[in-house]
Amino acid sequence: MDIFSIFTLCGGLAFFLYGMNVMSSGLEKVAGGKLEKMLKAMTSNPFKSLALGAGITIAIQSSSALTVMLVGLVNSGIMELGQTIGVIMGSNIGTTLTAWILSLSGIESSNFFLRLLKPESFSPIIALIGIIMMMSAKRDKTKSVGSILIGFAVLMYGMQMMSGAMKPLADMPEFTKMLTAFTNPIIGVIIGAVFTGIIQSSAASVGVLQALSLTGEITFGMAIPIIMGQNIGTCVTALISSIGVGTNAKRVSAVHVTFNLIGTIAFLTVFYIGNIIFSFKFLSEAINPVNIALCHTVFNVLTTVLLFPFIKQIENIAIWAVKPKTDNDEETVFLDDRLLITPSFAIGECKTIADRMGIMAKKNFFRSIKMINKFSEKRMEKILRKEPRIDLYEDKLGTFLVKLSNKDVTEKDSLEISKLLHAISDFERIGDHAVNILKVAKEMNEKQISFSEDAKFELNAVVNALSEIMDITMEAFCENNIEKAKKVEPLEQVIDLLIGTAKNNHIERLQKGECTIELGFMLTEVLNNIERVSDHCSNVAVCIIQIEQSAFDRHQYLNTLKNSGEEEFKSNFEFYKDKYITQQGIVL
Repeated sequence: MDIFSIFTLCGGLAFFLYGMNVMSSGLEKVAGGKLEKMLKAMTSNPFKSLALGAGITIAIQSSSALTVMLVGLVNSGIMELGQTIGVIMGSNIGTTLTAWILSLSGIESSNFFLRLLKPESFSPIIALIGIIMMMSAKRDKTKSVGSILIGFAVLMYGMQMMSGAMKPLADMPEFTKMLTAFTNPIIGVIIGAVFTGIIQSSAASVGVLQALSLTGEITFGMAIPIIMGQNIGTCVTALISSIGVGTNAKRVSAVHVTFNLIGTIAFLTVFYIGNIIFSFKFLSEAINPVNIALCHTVFNVLTTVLLFPFIKQIENIAIWAVKPKTDNDEETVFLDDRLLITPSFAIGECKTIADRMGIMAKKNFFRSIKMINKFSEKRMEKILRKEPRIDLYEDKLGTFLVKLSNKDVTEKDSLEISKLLHAISDFERIGDHAVNILKVAKEMNEKQISFSEDAKFELNAVVNALSEIMDITMEAFCENNIEKAKKVEPLEQVIDLLIGTAKNNHIERLQKGECTIELGFMLTEVLNNIERVSDHCSNVAVCIIQIEQSAFDRHQYLNTLKNSGEEEFKSNFEFYKDKYITQQGIVL
């Protein structure tokens, strides 16, 4: 073995890590919002959490990425610490799949079908199929599948390079002598932990061990402690990700470390006490890639079975180990940047927060409307307390979405980001209009004045129509319902007619001396703000429709809609006109 073999070994490791990264990224894109939906389906049931952890780790091929995701979710206040423990345990089981895939490289046979199972036999075909899919496909999902295949082929090529580079080690007496250090299980655990911590991938370090086992010099007694240490080393990623986060997020990393440390100590203790009693003969036998995959799986499954009944105790240990800095702890981060490692998942969380923001803006606006007829100091304080929160949503969510747009996202996800950015801007403006109306209501209360009965009647008709358009808009947005979105613009046109009528009637009352100029200004201000809110509902609805059609030109869409004589638009317009104008006895 010479310096060039070391170069080959390093290159093989680089290809392995890069292939795993490409494959993981492609798998995450294909999974898309399903990851977010899976975690949303999580309940307090630890068995479901365990299954979800294993499933998501298999989907994205990285237990470290899942743990970092959990740190971000807890730091953002989206998940509780207790919900993550079962997921972490499940991820340790899910990550063993990679070792089984890599173990195929150890197949030795002249049989055609068995040789076909060797990665070096089928990887080139997989790479070719992947390249063709990426170059010829038009759909993002197909391209992502192509990148998964290419990532897998590159990963296997890296494994093959590492195996080839390590074969000369079998003939080196220095290497054989060095391996005697591995017979000490404590040193084996440390080596496994340190190496995995450096490359930050337990799957990669298991792959290196499998490649090393092909020399025939690695025994069960050497490999088992290293495999246990690899599980401890994989905690390094979570520990690094917990820097600068809140106490609960740090506790996620503490749970990960506690689980793997206790599992390793318990397993080592029981295993070597058993060896003292029964003297396991197989410990001196050479281990192969399949045996390594088996040991890796057995260790992770048994550790989970052992500690699963003690989830609450593990949570208590993490709470005890990580104390809050202050009584109130640090302020919770709005949306943690760690979620950016899984863009599709992050978009799902942004959508959830945008839904919450829209509903908050809607409720705040109608609190203000109620203040016109019945002023309340308590309600005013609530409106003023919610408004900065709505602004914070727009600021933080907008910043996060811009960062997200710079990531490698699919076209569908890019359009979803665009829709969210447009929508949160409209929701923020609705919040501003609520404050504008609150100012009018406050002034009317201070001066002890009120609108005439006719003005109240007309305003009530407008508010009723506005209530329905905001309900339809929020339902369309939260459900991404195109059919409901198409009902918004016809109703917006009816609201414009109602507002125009109310303004004209006000001028007539003003000319007859039935209304004061001051009240006239106030009524106009209220109607103008309602009209703007109606316009923002139209913006959101048009955005939903246009994004679904992979385009966004609001003015062109509205012009086409109004001038095309579309039956659906005309039918909805006549329905709402009858409901809010004809049936109410309002004369246009």
